[in-house]
Amino acid sequence: MDISSVSHRLSVALLCFGISLTACAQAADPVAKVNGTAIPQSRLDAMVKGAAAQGQPDSPELRGRVRDELITREVLMQEAVKKGTDKTPDVVSQLEIQRQSLIIQAFLSDYARTNPVSDADMRKEYENAKTLAGGKEYKARHILVKDEAEAKQIIAQLKKAPASFEKIAGEKSEDTGSKNRGGDLDWGAPARYVKPFGDALMKLKKGQITDPAVQSQFGWHIIRLDDERATKIPPFEDVKNNIQQQMQQQAVQKLIADLRAKAKIE
Repeated sequence: MDISSVSHRLSVALLCFGISLTACAQAADPVAKVNGTAIPQSRLDAMVKGAAAQGQPDSPELRGRVRDELITREVLMQEAVKKGTDKTPDVVSQLEIQRQSLIIQAFLSDYARTNPVSDADMRKEYENAKTLAGGKEYKARHILVKDEAEAKQIIAQLKKAPASFEKIAGEKSEDTGSKNRGGDLDWGAPARYVKPFGDALMKLKKGQITDPAVQSQFGWHIIRLDDERATKIPPFEDVKNNIQQQMQQQAVQKLIADLRAKAKIE
């Protein structure tokens, strides 16, 4: 589930609806009053905070613009309520969706804050990634076909004309992700591929193709090794933030899966 962050420029109705209605109505020191209705300082502060998160520095000019916008919104909101716009089915549905999104985002943010990823866990994940990467990475191309007979025919062709590999890949490969690049898979560790593919790749010498073809659940692969090099692994500190974000996302996904598993869904 991809819970997108809710825009800081939500309508006045959403900010008050079901979350802080009492506070909005009773806030001290309002920034303005419109037809007797107070616009609380907290609302201005929230919008300024949102603008600051998008790179706009907090300043008297910004606060003045936000205050003016809040007044305009309140004027429009009062007229909309007078006309009953807030009671129309579409608006009620959208408000509930926005309300859900805001509360869910706050809940997940609080979960991440109270369940931080430890440095030890991040280092463990880093070491696991290093192990999976192995000592070498390989630059390879492949041609994927559905049956062994066709794979044998292609290998026979390549023995007569090795330079035709890219052309044949473009014409016959079933791998739509690489066929338009002549079968190019770029650099990768063997663990990146399904096991039969990765095992075969490590046995090849530079310029060599697999003979016979390699079978996997996807079909038959004719693999050519173009180059190999020692695996380049960045230092832990360079990738620490990425690891943290990834592990936080995994924790949130597990939370969601656990909650769904416990829920009675009919």
